[in-house]
Amino acid sequence: MNGVAESLIAAQPAPAAPPKPWTAARVAGYLMMLFWTGATIGLVFYLYVAWDFDKIARYGPKFLSGLYVTLTLVGLSIVIGALISFPVALGRMSKNFIISRLAFAYVYIFRGTPLIAQLFLIYYGLGSFRQQLEAVGLWIFFRDAWNCALFAFALNTAAYQAEILRGAIESVPRGQWEGAEALGLSRIQIYWKIILPQALIVALRPYGNEIILMIKGSAIVALVTVFDLMGETRRAFSRTYDFQAYIWAAVFYFVMVEALRNVWNALEGRLTRHLLR
Repeated sequence: MNGVAESLIAAQPAPAAPPKPWTAARVAGYLMMLFWTGATIGLVFYLYVAWDFDKIARYGPKFLSGLYVTLTLVGLSIVIGALISFPVALGRMSKNFIISRLAFAYVYIFRGTPLIAQLFLIYYGLGSFRQQLEAVGLWIFFRDAWNCALFAFALNTAAYQAEILRGAIESVPRGQWEGAEALGLSRIQIYWKIILPQALIVALRPYGNEIILMIKGSAIVALVTVFDLMGETRRAFSRTYDFQAYIWAAVFYFVMVEALRNVWNALEGRLTRHLLR
């Protein structure tokens, strides 16, 4: 039957797609693409013309040292913040009024105020209590700017990570709890083997965004004399008055963010491969 139909009605090619109209949005998109392409070419050309081997040899190692400080600070603060965020997230979900209110207050304060204000309060504010801190042996920690920055960053990211984790845990269907309880699993086993693996997959993308925000936000530690990437950039500019130092700093930050984004996409694809259809 199909052969008869094909002999009577010859196959026809698909109709050509109608030309896309030149709307204002399309024109604006092309103009923006041309603008950013020209800006990129101009930036590369400027860096090529302004390349100075003496400056690169002198300040290049300092930039790499600052990059190491930035990565170390962000990495440690994310890990410490993750450890703090777990009990805070559980406190936010607690049925105990006092515990839930205390956890809410912590998250509300650290998410509702700027990170730079928190850093200044810790770095400059705790100096007013030097005698009291020395009496309890804590001044040896808070007298160092790097430690103050780590402390502020860890507390700040812990508040954000707690909300990410809480939302991810609450997104797990209630049936998962009921099924695990029917199997006789303890509450710790349910959390560790059933709930957290599913919640962390949901939280994976927000966690990546939080790390990216911390990388970009880490530049403020240069204001409290921590010689991270931005601190070394400011020092190089103050001695050379060559603003391409800031351009190279932006390139470093861009490379870090893009590398993390691609790694996170690969990790997410790997962990969620069983969900693809």
